[in-house]
Parts: sequence; C-alpha cells; structure tokens
Amino acid sequence: MQWEIVIGLEIHAQLTTASKIFSGSATTFGAEPNTQASLVDLGMPGSLPVLNALAVKNAIKFGLAVDAEIGMTNVFARKNYFYPDLPKGYQISQMELPIVGKGHLDITLEDGTVKRVGITRAHLEEDAGKSLHEDFHGMTGIDLNRAGTPLLEIVSEPDMRSAKEAVAYAKTIHSLVRYLGICDGNMAEGSLRCDCNVSVRPKGQTEFGTRCEIKNVNSFRFIEKAINHEVQRQIDLIEDGGAVVQETRLYDPNKDVTRSMRSKEEANDYRYFPDPDLLPVVIEPAFIEAVRGELPELPAQKRERFESQFGLSAYDASVLSAQRELADYFEQVQQSCGDAKLAANWVMGELSSLLNKADLEIDQSPVSATQLGGLIQRIQDNTISGKIAKMVFEALANGEGDSADAIIEAKGLKQVTDSGAIEAMLDEVLAANAAQVEQYRASDEAKRGKMFGFFVGQAMKASKGKANPQQVNELLKKKLEG
Repeated sequence: MQWEIVIGLEIHAQLTTASKIFSGSATTFGAEPNTQASLVDLGMPGSLPVLNALAVKNAIKFGLAVDAEIGMTNVFARKNYFYPDLPKGYQISQMELPIVGKGHLDITLEDGTVKRVGITRAHLEEDAGKSLHEDFHGMTGIDLNRAGTPLLEIVSEPDMRSAKEAVAYAKTIHSLVRYLGICDGNMAEGSLRCDCNVSVRPKGQTEFGTRCEIKNVNSFRFIEKAINHEVQRQIDLIEDGGAVVQETRLYDPNKDVTRSMRSKEEANDYRYFPDPDLLPVVIEPAFIEAVRGELPELPAQKRERFESQFGLSAYDASVLSAQRELADYFEQVQQSCGDAKLAANWVMGELSSLLNKADLEIDQSPVSATQLGGLIQRIQDNTISGKIAKMVFEALANGEGDSADAIIEAKGLKQVTDSGAIEAMLDEVLAANAAQVEQYRASDEAKRGKMFGFFVGQAMKASKGKANPQQVNELLKKKLEG
C-alpha cells in the first residue's frame, strides 16, 4: 500500500521582551534558578497579571508578515492542567479569540518549487517553568525562571507532506521572526521550539489518520529525523494489524526513536475559560497601520530585490537573504566593492567556509564587510590575483593586518604585470621542462589542453602566485606555439 504523510507544526517562538508577558520579571537566559520569578509568575493569591504591550505589538508584526487576520478583539483564557512547573495550575493562553488568525507562508523546497503553507492561527501565551532532575537524587527540582516568559505559538495547517517540507517551513518561520526582530531564534536556548503533529493515511484517502504529537523538538535536523522515524513507526504499526493511538511523544536523538510521553489531551480536557483577571485586548486599526509602517524588508522581498537589482541567481539570492545579518553583510560588501557577483561569491564561498569551520555566526566574523570589500577591490584592479586574494583573506582572518592593502604591502604580494619580467620567468620555466615542451609540440590539439595546464602551474609556482594569470596564459601560448 502507498502511504501519504500529513504534517502540521506548532512552533513556539519566545518573544524578545525584556520582561515577562504578565509581570516585570526579567527574561534573561542563564540566570541562577528562581531568581527571575515574581509573585505573579508563581500565581500567589492576590497578585494580578498586567499584559506586556510589546508582546502584543510583536504578535501583530508576525500576523502582518504572513498576511493574517489580526484579532481586533482578542481574549486570554486559562488552560487548566497541573504540572509541577506550573504552580498556578493553569497556563494563560488564547483559544477561541487569538491575536493572529488565518494567514499563509510561502516556502521554497529543495527543487526550487514554492509551496504555500496555511497558518491556522498564532496566539500569545506564557511559558511554564522547568523541572530539573540531574542534581537531585530521587527528587525533582523546579526552576521557575521561564514561568511567564512570552511565547507566540504559531499553528500551521496540516499542509506538509514530508519531513523535508516541515524543515523548510520551520526554517522559513525561523528566518522570518529573526527578520522581524521579535524572536532571537536561538533553538539551543529554547527560544524557538517545535511540536510536530504527524499522521499517515492511504494515498487517495481524504480523511486524516490518527495523529501523534512529537513534543519540543529543538533543531532542524532533529525535526527531520523525528518525523521520519514517527512516520515509519506508524506505517509499520498499521501494516502489522495495529492501530495508532493519539498521544504525545518525545524524540530521543541518541537512539533516533520517538517514545510515548502521555495520552494526547483534547481542548475540552483543559476546560478553557476566559481569564477573569485580564480584560479583552482591543486593538485599534490605527495601531495596526503604525506597526505595519515599522515592518522591515522581509526575506521574500529582499530575495526578489537581490535578483532584480543585483542580477543574482535565484539560488544565490535565496542563500544570501535567508538571514537578515548575512544579507546586511553582503550588501555592505557590495556597496564597498561595487560588484554584487564577486561579493556574493566571496560571502558564500571563503567567508561561509571560514565561519562554518570556526562555528561562528556572521556577526562574529573576524573579517569585516569593509575589509572584504577592500580585498575584492584589489582583485578588480589587478593588484592581486584570485589565488593571492585567498592568502590575504586568511591573513585578515588571523588579524595580521587591518586591511587588504596593509597585508599586500607588508607581505609584498602585488601582482606582477610587467610583460618583460613574466617573459623572462617563462623562458626559465620552459628551459627547465624541455622534454615536456617537445612532447607538447608533438601532440595533437586534443592532448595539448591538459599539458598546457602543467606549464601554467609551473609558471605560477615560479612566480609564487604573483604573476598575472591572464598574461601568463597569453605569453605562454605564444612561446609554445610560436
């Protein structure tokens, strides 16, 4: 039997506010346990929540970016359940009247095709605390620093049909919230987490299969692996005569398996009701338009501009616009050197390789955009060859000089363009390889190409890479065939 995979994602994006969604407690990551929890966060009797206006504004930004309906009147509700790290016994969330309604997001797949994924809603809610097990033998510690941290839960339609589509969607959301500046996207610190709802059904069937939710997956690689494992588990189960049970599961990356966590609750199990301590949030149209006016150029708009303004390929524009910081860096290099294609090649080539090897982000680059732009200028005006440029780039990365010019001068790397000097050097190379010269001249045209490369290599080696490659090629050809 052929199976179709059905995937919907719930992404929890931690909003970049200095304080929590209903209290003045800080949201700084890594603080000592229980040093950032107030009476409101602990749900102490008599304490009242006060809504953080910036969380509302950030949610509206997201809604506008995905062409969604903005809930002009949205309501906070109590989602009742008990966990040790949720001392109130309920989580303040939104249910029937969320702040962001239906919208959509276009994602680019690996083969270059674009797919539209529906967004069901995005609602504001508070995070819970965290249970600690490692340092408490036979007991559990509770850290309530995260309790009350503002989250935007982004719920997609079940529109994805493979793990790779799910990853493409998650990456697009990650890029978007970072562009908007509403979430830092740090998945290792839990700033962006994903619940994956997965089911399978016979191909051609319209009715959905029973879904399982894989909770709190915090890397793109794990999203793909967890979904692929869960899909195969469900197919094996059904084909062996069993039935999928609706439940919440956890992904174990060490064993590459999902395992049961708890039965999946339905909405009515949570006994949602409007929070009596929080008034409905009424948003004026003028406020929405003011927020719209603050939106930055978004990834899709930037990608299109890179193609039309700079003539970049769709692939190059897509890579360079994926991260706002990378796009800004590229544009600074382009402005400095005036050549978008060379700038793109260096940013996507040598610079990206350097950052990947050193596990650095673009804002930690040891080579600034101005320095790289200056280096490319020296390639453009023939001061250095492309090969020498890589040496200068490495020297810049190692902090051996403030600019490409300083390094070129200090190391004596200026390109040799004196025809007389190059000819003299070529004469020495040909004399030292007389047998190969005879062999070249006795060969037919088909064999000469590879042999010609040998002489070019010897010439560049003799000049320590400083001879102008174009002149070497032209003069060498004349000497060998003249």
